[in-house]
Amino acid sequence: MSTKEDILKKYRNNVHERYPMPDLSDIAAVTYTDPLAQFIEMSKAVGGRVVELAEGQSLDDLIRQCYPDAHEIASNLPEVTSATRNPDTVENAQALNGTDVGIIRGCFGVAENGCIWIPQHMQQKAVCFISENLMILLPKSQIVNNMHEAYHRLRQAEKDSGTDLLNDYGYGTFISGPSKTADIAQVLVMGAQAARSVTVVLLPQ
Repeated sequence: MSTKEDILKKYRNNVHERYPMPDLSDIAAVTYTDPLAQFIEMSKAVGGRVVELAEGQSLDDLIRQCYPDAHEIASNLPEVTSATRNPDTVENAQALNGTDVGIIRGCFGVAENGCIWIPQHMQQKAVCFISENLMILLPKSQIVNNMHEAYHRLRQAEKDSGTDLLNDYGYGTFISGPSKTADIAQVLVMGAQAARSVTVVLLPQ
């Protein structure tokens, strides 16, 4: 028996009162008449920016419009032809250090809190966190109301596909706005651990 299992066994042996898990089936999660509008509002509230890809506009043009001073752009998306680094072909995660803009694809957004589910669709997931600025592509039709719906969608997708967390890497994360912390002197600091800014690009499909 491992040390971890030994410790857990001791805890279990010293539990004198046990309580059943609560029934969550009657909990009514929040819903919205316009989930997309709520998602945009919450994305801005957490410090993010939301833009829409105009008809006929190229993604590269939008990238330059949003980040005109960017020199190093990291992405493995075929539609990002201006990328100077590919997280699928770099030697290691450290090679992505100094990335001005990382461009990734989101699976779906959550209206309740502005979160976006990001499966690992790249070899080096560090691009999601090491980039100074992050741009997330998201179809505007793919918005759920709340986290209950989000996790239901993940579980259903895993069941349907037989894969873990919608990808072959077994990793995914929710991202909501830029990195932020208020641990020190209760002062809000953006970009403390990861991206200083997050731009969500709403795609028409």
